[in-house]
Amino acid sequence: MNTWGNKSLLVRTTLDPRLQAMVDELLDYMDVSLTSGHRNEAEQNALYPRYTQVQWPDSMHNHKPSLAVDIQPYPYPDNENDLRAALGYMAGLCWMIAQKHGFKIRWGGDWNRNGSVTDNGFSDLFHLEIYE
Repeated sequence: MNTWGNKSLLVRTTLDPRLQAMVDELLDYMDVSLTSGHRNEAEQNALYPRYTQVQWPDSMHNHKPSLAVDIQPYPYPDNENDLRAALGYMAGLCWMIAQKHGFKIRWGGDWNRNGSVTDNGFSDLFHLEIYE
């Protein structure tokens, strides 16, 4: 049985309860680490523009509780192809779990939610957010 590490537990406490339920159920299917939940102004702006396309307060990570979570597979894959495959698998599981719990998510690998991962101007494969 997979369990949360200390850092993941801290990130989890910053998440919207719907995301908490989603990531808890995800852990039943695959081992993952939570890398980012709520971000304050300094944290958000430090990531712009290399890792995010938005500055404070326009990210879903800037809400309290956070409406976004960054997740990575654990252990972290050794090569890019395995990483991309694991992140796509994870996003699909999260999409199904969110549907089951009655809310929608958007993945940073498919911002426009059209099922294509090749039409993004900016991809953030670690990112999932509540989509309302």
